[in-house]
Amino acid sequence: MKLRYTILFFILTIASVSKAQTDLTLENCTKHLGTAFISDGQQYKALLAGGEIAEFHTTFYAGNHYRIAASTGTKEDNVIFSVYDQENHLIFTNRDHKNSPYWDFKFEDTINCTIEAKLNQKNVSSGLVIILIGFKQ
Repeated sequence: MKLRYTILFFILTIASVSKAQTDLTLENCTKHLGTAFISDGQQYKALLAGGEIAEFHTTFYAGNHYRIAASTGTKEDNVIFSVYDQENHLIFTNRDHKNSPYWDFKFEDTINCTIEAKLNQKNVSSGLVIILIGFKQ
């Protein structure tokens, strides 16, 4: 019986810590959208370890101004994200901009894209990554 309560306590503690980490990461990511951008309502999340890469698919519509914001924990330059078109041509990578936590852009045509995200292995070996996409109204 005592073991059962210990296991339950352990599970609840892990869940609580995990939720706190998610909330902090989401809060840090949301601040990069600022007031000028409205979230598309999606939270692109991945728990990464080692050199793993998360892949997210989305459509950007012609004429809209967008911002991609990325976060893991409290450090601003720990997420490396890249945007590729449907033929896997690199459109943007924040690696070329000191791992900036966000990027503003506008497409002339509607385009399906893949966003790849990974951790900056120089700073962290594992963690939760959240990407938000916002648009200007």
